[in-house]
Amino acid sequence: MQTVHDVDVLIIGAGPSGTIAASIIKQAGYNVQMVEKMKFPRFVIGESLLPRCMEALEEAKFLEAVQSKGFQQKDGAKFVMHDGSLCDFNFCQQFSEGWKWTWQVPRAEFDKVLADECEKMGIPIAYETEVTNIQFFEDHSITTVKNLDGSTSTFKAKFIVDGSGYGRVIPKLFGMERPSSLPPRKAIFCHVSDPKRSENYEPDRIVIYVHNEKTWVWVIPFSNGNTSLGFVSDPEFFDGYEGDIFAQYNRLIQSIPYLKERFGSAELQWEQPRQLQSWSATTDKFYGKGFVLTGNVTEFLDPVFSSGVTLAAVSAQKAAHLVIRHLQGEQVDWENDYMKVMQQGVDVFRTYVNTWYEGTLLKIFFAEKQDEKIKAQICSVLAGYVWDNTNPFVKNHEKNVRTLAHFIESQNHAN
Repeated sequence: MQTVHDVDVLIIGAGPSGTIAASIIKQAGYNVQMVEKMKFPRFVIGESLLPRCMEALEEAKFLEAVQSKGFQQKDGAKFVMHDGSLCDFNFCQQFSEGWKWTWQVPRAEFDKVLADECEKMGIPIAYETEVTNIQFFEDHSITTVKNLDGSTSTFKAKFIVDGSGYGRVIPKLFGMERPSSLPPRKAIFCHVSDPKRSENYEPDRIVIYVHNEKTWVWVIPFSNGNTSLGFVSDPEFFDGYEGDIFAQYNRLIQSIPYLKERFGSAELQWEQPRQLQSWSATTDKFYGKGFVLTGNVTEFLDPVFSSGVTLAAVSAQKAAHLVIRHLQGEQVDWENDYMKVMQQGVDVFRTYVNTWYEGTLLKIFFAEKQDEKIKAQICSVLAGYVWDNTNPFVKNHEKNVRTLAHFIESQNHAN
């Protein structure tokens, strides 16, 4: 007869969302089990963190371990237009109270640090273990998993936190997935050597190069001397670059002068570049009886403002506290205390993603005259403080972004 493992909380996924939730719940004295489909370390996109992540990492008691790895400190974000125009955001100048810096991290190493810390806390992680079925009952759930050797195991849990990221376990099992409102986009990227890096290239921040209205490039320097270099655009853009993915990636670098100068002779640090396409996804509910969804399982937007890990970290942090209250016998208002809170963060980031690709945000970033107060307020959004409703560019995000861009455009016409 198959053994049923009895736990308080089963957490699906050992990425940042799962590990943050696991640590906070474990600290409250509960028995936590994690299951992870992949073997760590493994690569995942999302290498440039935002300062708001630091609060969640701190509560999860991960900061000391992460700090010891010597990851590249990130103090801001710079945007560079194809004509050389600059817009530089320094997190020290943000409007909201909070952390003024964070890290740029190779995710394979970063995620393993967090997972290893969970195991040190006494939280078991079953790697290469795939969830195949979940049954929900009145006061518990039964989850069946397939192990690496093909055998199955069963977990009985009082609550499930689904932090499975792109795996989207519960949404897929229960038909909760919904199409994203964002159009499909594609990215081709790789880690490359960066022998020409200097202080002029500012390794302490992500640099976003605007190649054209629909195409942008991320440059994320790491402390190990390598840099993550990725191209994002409509899928059709890449059709203009013939050949296999090696040829496409090289032609992309050679076709843009400021990238050719820095990376024209760079060596790839992976066997080949990778690509992602049509990554945006959403679901209609972030919670249900006996479970909560966190991180990319709720909604993944776009990599342009590095929102993924922030939404993962904050959703895990908030969900963990609500799970603890639930286990303590309290009545939890998941709709107001979780769904609406997380939806606000998603909606604010969505406005900035949409207005970026429309070109609206570019008018603000590259305006000839910058209002420092407004810039500080927008900087707070880029730092991940998208729940600070004292910030007018959070509380009335879409209206104020569009109004400001319209005002700047009218001033340009007047001049």
